[in-house]
Amino acid sequence: MHIAMLSPIAWRTPPRHYGPWENIASLITEGLVACGHDVTLFATADSQTSGRLHAVCPRGYEEDRSLIPKVWESLHISELFENADAYDIIHNHFDYLPLTYTGLTTTPVVTTIHGFSSPGILPVFKKYNAKTRYVSISNADRSPNLAYIKTIHHGIDIRQFEFQPVPDDYLLFFGRIHRDKGTREAIDIAGACGKKLILAGIIQDRAYHDRYVAPHIDGDRVVYIGSVGPVERNELLGKAGALLHPIRFDEPFGLSVIESMACGTPVIAFDRGSMHELIENGKNGFLVNSVDEAVETVARIKEINRVHCRHHVERYFTVDRMVHEYIQVYEMMLQERSK
Repeated sequence: MHIAMLSPIAWRTPPRHYGPWENIASLITEGLVACGHDVTLFATADSQTSGRLHAVCPRGYEEDRSLIPKVWESLHISELFENADAYDIIHNHFDYLPLTYTGLTTTPVVTTIHGFSSPGILPVFKKYNAKTRYVSISNADRSPNLAYIKTIHHGIDIRQFEFQPVPDDYLLFFGRIHRDKGTREAIDIAGACGKKLILAGIIQDRAYHDRYVAPHIDGDRVVYIGSVGPVERNELLGKAGALLHPIRFDEPFGLSVIESMACGTPVIAFDRGSMHELIENGKNGFLVNSVDEAVETVARIKEINRVHCRHHVERYFTVDRMVHEYIQVYEMMLQERSK
């Protein structure tokens, strides 16, 4: 099977630090190649893959601000679809824009919908609903207006995450510094518990950061370390007493939740979006609905068996499981095409 994998070009694939969509595109690509499939990854020219790399954009436009995003997105997407007939399947991780090219090819296209940035993008997905196939990343993140071929939860390369049976005493916030991610709430939770909080992630909303986050950063009780790479991520997640995930939106998935549990670290999350699909309340973390409830569960965090956190990921959220399910989707689509 020859598969074209269309990754975003905001960041390198796989990303050096931040880049969740690029991360998943990379994991699937490498998993497919390991299974013996012929995969061409369409990504930035500095991307890394054991498959074939096809690139027109030199670097991620978030890493090189001299690159105009729409210009390079147009060149990137058109490059794939002008060569679409060379592939058995096109797997799109680039949101809705590539759908507008699908009328130019008979090659089956499957799109992993990594989330809806706004209800305003739904008309494009609706237009191509019968022409292409959609995969949701959680049951919680499905639109009733779309037909899906399958829900496939993300998987991680568990070898990148070392189990830590004995943590340090700090709490961790790992994600975008943004209202949606609840950075302010994480600071409130840690402060009420008298616990040290480490913040790790890109500053996506500078005004929010300056008003609600920066005044609390003192290098002692609240420490901001920026965006981190895989080695630092493994250490941070594994040594945390708990990951705080007080989201203010219906999160489509939440990779940091799975990555944390892979290290044995339980998660305290606001019960929104996909969180109930990832967390077994009281077993590998706690689902709460307020800052006060989160504070109460911090005192109970030692009730969670860190070994169970790791086993939960090994059972349900590995990259091997994810890749196997995508192969099933590809095979279903090819069977539909042959009818």
